[in-house]
Amino acid sequence: MKLRLYHGSKAGLDGAISPERGNAAADFGAGFYLGTDSHQPQTLICGGPSPVLYAAECDFEGLKVFSFEPGLDWALFVAFCRNLLEDFAETSFYRRYREIRDTHDVIFGKIANDRIFNTVQAFFRGEITDAVLTRSLAALNLGDQYCAKTAAACGRIEIVDSRMLTAAECEALGVKAENQRARAIRETKRIRDQYRREGVFFDEILERMAKEGSTCP
Repeated sequence: MKLRLYHGSKAGLDGAISPERGNAAADFGAGFYLGTDSHQPQTLICGGPSPVLYAAECDFEGLKVFSFEPGLDWALFVAFCRNLLEDFAETSFYRRYREIRDTHDVIFGKIANDRIFNTVQAFFRGEITDAVLTRSLAALNLGDQYCAKTAAACGRIEIVDSRMLTAAECEALGVKAENQRARAIRETKRIRDQYRREGVFFDEILERMAKEGSTCP
């Protein structure tokens, strides 16, 4: 079944679609990223010199696709891909995330942003519990994304339409992005205050995993 997905570029695509186009320290590591909603990429590219929105038809049938549900497992995988788990390289869950990253053609899950990234870091620093983290992730729902991580997956992506964003659109998107950041700050603060005594901290999860031999928090 073909999927209609969207990709944004700050200066337009030049050359073939490939996994190397993505930042190695992005949400799911290096790869070609596409969102499920056309509005998702626009706030990310509106500050670019020549922002272009692309529509693509994708067929990932038969490829190895890993789907993350929103929650702690997803958040820790994002942290792994952003090189926040290097101190835990000898743990079973680190090895699991490395295997997921390196052995799948496509990874699907929620989109992260700087606010979510900061919340994940606060969890690792022991400032918030897993209850605060997972509720914050749910509240800051930015939509879903696919990351094509192999040449096989990128070969299944066909660009079918494109358009450059206008200056007026970019200005409006910049305001929208600022409003989204302000809302995210307010919402995460409310959740921290409301649920600060619920859940467990990261070091407690690691201790439990060590006792139980778990591979996933």
